[in-house]
Amino acid sequence: QVQLAESGGGSVQAGGSLRLSCAASGYIYSRYCMGWFRQAPGKEREGVATIDSDGTTDYTFSVKGRFTISQDNAKNTLYLQMNSLKPEDTAMYYCAAGPAYACYSGFLGFDYWGKGTLVTISS
Repeated sequence: QVQLAESGGGSVQAGGSLRLSCAASGYIYSRYCMGWFRQAPGKEREGVATIDSDGTTDYTFSVKGRFTISQDNAKNTLYLQMNSLKPEDTAMYYCAAGPAYACYSGFLGFDYWGKGTLVTISS
């Protein structure tokens, strides 16, 4: 059973930065995909970024060049560095884990989810 716990959310002004963390435990995949998702009020959840066990990353178009996903395998921690934040980035952010193919399935195929951390960007 994989357990995921996000932290690092908060409120910042537009143009600012935040770094989200996701502590993971109980890996069951020899090759895996980790991802960040977000859900804004009144909107569907959307995929933000993914990273696989080889370190290959992918991003949704709206965050490319502003967000960076990374992982520290020694600490079993996933990160999302968010720069040049915009009000439209306001959302609950979730980390997720799944088998490796989830990184190549259009943000589908994730089995485990954290409870989320709230990011609020003011203009």
